[in-house]
Amino acid sequence: MSTSIEVHADATTTAPATLLEEPTAGRPAPPSAVRHSVVEDVLGILTGTFAASLGLFLLKSSGAVTGGTAGLALLLSYSVALPFGVIFFTVNLPFFALAVWKKGWNFTLRTGAAIALVSVMASLHPAALGSLNLDPVYGVVGGNLLAGVGLLILFRHQSSLGGFNILALLLQEKLNWRAGYVQMVLDVAIVLASLVLVPPLLVVLSAAGATLLNLILALNHRPGRYLGK
Repeated sequence: MSTSIEVHADATTTAPATLLEEPTAGRPAPPSAVRHSVVEDVLGILTGTFAASLGLFLLKSSGAVTGGTAGLALLLSYSVALPFGVIFFTVNLPFFALAVWKKGWNFTLRTGAAIALVSVMASLHPAALGSLNLDPVYGVVGGNLLAGVGLLILFRHQSSLGGFNILALLLQEKLNWRAGYVQMVLDVAIVLASLVLVPPLLVVLSAAGATLLNLILALNHRPGRYLGK
């Protein structure tokens, strides 16, 4: 769900100037010691995928949708007799070639791991929490907040949940467009397409939720602000 922010995906390529926060007068830029360790990356990806998958579970429990490939997978899960995790993994497959071509194997493998973890965790939450009947407003707001925080963590560890996340990250790196805003437009388009299966009022609420998710990304992961690699 979907969907993202200047994170350089491959540490082997040359970092543009916007990757480094401009130092204040008289203060040198911090050294490269801010690079994430392997343990930090593993824990970050596990935390991000848990938060994102829990958010998607809340969205599904409230009958709502969201944007990106996560939203597309949610939408398909309402009409196809397949587990959400299987659908989510499948719809992301076409984007791997784009990720390898433009972002390198490091980003692609991390993203693949994140997608696989969310696909597995999608079955963990209903097994642990059972079937929930959530108020749509609570489900949409809570689900998108968790998914947004999860994506934010993943982006900061050179990973994503595939799909539009990859496209949004590429556009930010190449054109300096805010990935959160790019993905917001794409996500709202996916939500509007859900009118064929979801009641109009819930579609409007879902569109507002997708906007909230991407505002979290746009406001918290701006080019030049975050130094971790």
